[in-house]
Amino acid sequence: MDVILIAIILGIIEGLTEFLPVSSTGHLILFNQFLELPDHFEVMFNVVIQLGAILSVVVYFRDKLFPRKSSSGAAERAQVRELWKKIFAGVMPAIIIGAILGEHIETKLFNPWVVSAALMVGGVLLIIIEGRKKSASISEVAAISYGTAIAIGFIQCLAMIPGTSRSAATIIGAMLLGCSRVVAAEFSFFLAIPTMAAASAYQIIKTGFKLSANEWLVLLAGFVTSFLVAWAVIAFLMHYLRRNDFRPFGYYRIALGLIVLAVLALNNPL
Repeated sequence: MDVILIAIILGIIEGLTEFLPVSSTGHLILFNQFLELPDHFEVMFNVVIQLGAILSVVVYFRDKLFPRKSSSGAAERAQVRELWKKIFAGVMPAIIIGAILGEHIETKLFNPWVVSAALMVGGVLLIIIEGRKKSASISEVAAISYGTAIAIGFIQCLAMIPGTSRSAATIIGAMLLGCSRVVAAEFSFFLAIPTMAAASAYQIIKTGFKLSANEWLVLLAGFVTSFLVAWAVIAFLMHYLRRNDFRPFGYYRIALGLIVLAVLALNNPL
């Protein structure tokens, strides 16, 4: 298969799954079994398409994250500064724990068996949480306290297990701590910006930019595709959550986990 086409397909997968609670890393690990890129290039490619997804968050929520000074008052700017402080407070656990355990986790846990188990466990948790009859106590992102932001950040660290999903971990954590679905999803998007930027910077420093002209073209194709698809997914999810819950994503995770287990069992019979 043409490498540009592979880049576009993987960019679509990243864009579709990064912000839905279904595990983008898990999907990329699985699809990379069939859509292979050169080993020296695969890690860098996955980093770059994540950056495309991050940019979609910044663009979609630009008015909340970077209000124009000419049209915003001092109170609004102060509120945005508070939001960014909470975002960075929430991301610190992942930065610290990732620096300590990230490489060990990547070596030991990045395989389809772990992905399938994590997909199913996360799916069950989403269904259980949505089955509770409990009203949310936090109905807007500005109402999230520093303590809650840090607690969500610690729960986000579970996403270091491939197949868990960073968005699923943060959304589940936020809802357990009293956030509404919309607030949980929105804060999950915001936490993604420094979290994924830090992870991407680490991989870029680790792998470097020694690429050919054709590889740069492949990166561009994946980046643009991921950005456009992720932007559409964010818009869809924010509209969807105003009237619906996360249970369909829980069922999807369980079904996908079972399919992966079946494929693994067929390919690796006892």
